[in-house]
Amino acid sequence: MAKQTERYDINDSLYIFKQDNSERWYARFTLEKTTKWFCKSTKKKDKDEAIAMAHRIFLDHEVRLETNTLIQSKRFRDVAEKVIKKLQQEYEFGGNKRSCKDYIQALNNYHIPFFDRTYITSVDQESITRLSEWREQKLGRKPASSTLLTHNAALQLVFKEAIEQKWMIASQVPVLSSKGESGTRRAAFSENEYDEVLGGIYASEQNSHTEKTRQIRELLYDYCEIAVNTGIRPGTEMESITWRDIELKVQGSKAQFFIHIRKGKTTKHTGARKVVCKKDVIGAIARLRERFPDRFPTDKLFRLANGGETAQLGKAFEKVLQETNMKNSPRGPRTLYSLRHTYITWQLLSGQSMDVIAKQCGTSVAMIEQHYSHVKPEMFADSLSGVAFEKDEPKPKSKKTLRRQEKVSQRDERRFKEWEAEYRKRGCL
Repeated sequence: MAKQTERYDINDSLYIFKQDNSERWYARFTLEKTTKWFCKSTKKKDKDEAIAMAHRIFLDHEVRLETNTLIQSKRFRDVAEKVIKKLQQEYEFGGNKRSCKDYIQALNNYHIPFFDRTYITSVDQESITRLSEWREQKLGRKPASSTLLTHNAALQLVFKEAIEQKWMIASQVPVLSSKGESGTRRAAFSENEYDEVLGGIYASEQNSHTEKTRQIRELLYDYCEIAVNTGIRPGTEMESITWRDIELKVQGSKAQFFIHIRKGKTTKHTGARKVVCKKDVIGAIARLRERFPDRFPTDKLFRLANGGETAQLGKAFEKVLQETNMKNSPRGPRTLYSLRHTYITWQLLSGQSMDVIAKQCGTSVAMIEQHYSHVKPEMFADSLSGVAFEKDEPKPKSKKTLRRQEKVSQRDERRFKEWEAEYRKRGCL
């Protein structure tokens, strides 16, 4: 523990002193109408300069007391630990689990070890710069912008808590930067590759050794079909969908499907969003309806045939990727999340605007520009190359094909009328 080595009394309420662990003078003082003694560093080595600075510090605190802006600061660790407790409670009561987990990890692994016993009011622009340098050394590289955004969000929660508890004032919060390494390109599937993966899932379902494994792979097939045809984020967004979240509009043999996303990465800040489904979701929805004839609107969409939930879809998908040699790609390893990247890539290649895709996927145009800019040249291959291939003229349909299409159309009209009636009756498809 530091010992006082020198002291100079300025008046009854103010004095300066030195400790054996520093060459600089500290000011210690008490204010009128308070019984608390305050201690602040003058940051001065010269005694006369320290006396002058002590007067300034004393007067500054007197003004704050009169204007009701006087704050009693706390150590960074103490404030951060209060924030962590709140995040843990939010996690337990259904908050955004991914964000809560990421913020807690950032605070525990980076902010608390670095700032520790530093007063929250002493976390200034200079210390933020030192944090950035220390973090880069610890990581062994420059962090990605997405990492910095997560770290900054966690740190802002600490500052917010300190302001609400009157341990600091808003003007003392330093500016945080999120300039980091550009995000990497996102691994996706071509249409042929995706078909091969689906075939691998189906084959693995047929070769399952246990009934539960078969049900996991059966569900994975439908999970993939809905993810790749909507752009919904695998994880919380997909797994929180209930039967009442699916909406349809019918006109004869045609139907449009929509899914309401009420919980996920961005819903806390932007609210729920309504996702438009590609027509290829019909098969997955039909199979899920058959497996759950007694479904209720509040039931989760993605359940095993026995009614239970599973956390093994990602692992099952990983195994299929390995078996089909689809795990690695020129843009990095593929995961269940690659289904979302596939949707965005296919939409860009079809000519859909980035603004529409961003709204559909609950992200920003800037994020799509950052991660999918490699797709754009391919979208304009004809104009960039100056060579436009002639498109094959569609072959005339045979009478047999026309009859088959007519039967499919009649079947779909009956099916969609039934689904629409059931939606009105029970509140879900």
